Amino acid sequence: MKNYSYIGISFIILIFGIWAVPKIVGNFSEPNMATIGQVPAFSFTNQDGETITNSDYHGKIYIAEFFFTTCPSICPIMNRNMVKIQNEFYGNPNLGIASFTINPEYDTPEVLKEYAISYKVTNPNWHMLTGEKENIYQLANEGFNLYVGEAPDVEGGFEHSGFFALIDQQGNIRSRLDEHGNPLIYYDGLEQEGIQMLIEDIRKLLK
Repeated sequence: MKNYSYIGISFIILIFGIWAVPKIVGNFSEPNMATIGQVPAFSFTNQDGETITNSDYHGKIYIAEFFFTTCPSICPIMNRNMVKIQNEFYGNPNLGIASFTINPEYDTPEVLKEYAISYKVTNPNWHMLTGEKENIYQLANEGFNLYVGEAPDVEGGFEHSGFFALIDQQGNIRSRLDEHGNPLIYYDGLEQEGIQMLIEDIRKLLK
């Protein structure tokens, strides 16, 4: 009788172990993050006068933002925080940044180059991008669902959010989940909490 009990217990342990191991492995094999959608194709000019497309970011994790160099309010905060992220992953060739100007008529490649130098941009995959305003606005408002627009009555003349988007190696917008399992979608580029979450999630995707 004892032998049958031992065999039965062993069988239960074996079955439980086979069932449990994949669940444990599954928790560590992929980051627990939502896929929001795919970034549409784009082609713009960077601060060095080079044509940069979404294909240049393929195989890299990158962060996207919309800003303008003469912004008197949130852009300096956003880009100082972006520099913190740059420095956190210094020397890592698999991290990129895409900063799209929403004032391309003023923000020429030369202006963007001076801006990049003033902020100590050192990551060769950090491209400050300019081009046709219509195309940039379409990418922001429809591609990323991050509102940008002209606003003559607002200081600086433009409106945009302070959010950063995180894109994975396949060009998908990714986001962590909140405590209720809902995607945050974007990361607050103005607050340290948002920057810390973004750094943590970049590390997840880099693994």
